[in-house]
Amino acid sequence: MLVRWVWEGVELPGIPSDYHHLLQNAVKQLWSQRRVAPAGLGFVEVFTSLDLNLVEAVPHVVAMDEQDLSRGFARLAAVEIWMKLLEAEGALRDALAVSQRAQRFGESYRRKELEAKVSALDAEGR
Repeated sequence: MLVRWVWEGVELPGIPSDYHHLLQNAVKQLWSQRRVAPAGLGFVEVFTSLDLNLVEAVPHVVAMDEQDLSRGFARLAAVEIWMKLLEAEGALRDALAVSQRAQRFGESYRRKELEAKVSALDAEGR
């Protein structure tokens, strides 16, 4: 039901912040219900990817000050969840790619331990 509601919501007219909040809140709900409804985890990636594409295209949506992007950005909770999910699944390169994209919105998305793991895998030739 939540997934259908989100798909219907992104089809409605709105402003970028409407879609950001819809997608991010859906990801947080899906994540919180992962034990009782694990099928929803498949949509965590889909919705977070859409949300990250949105905030990359329209960064003022998450800016602390829309007139001065250098003042920083609000926390991207959905991105943090997606990275956690990817790491748990062993998709380290994918998690690193998301981390690198999200670093534009703050250094808190940088995962040095993840970078080290991927470097170690690369050194092993995997």
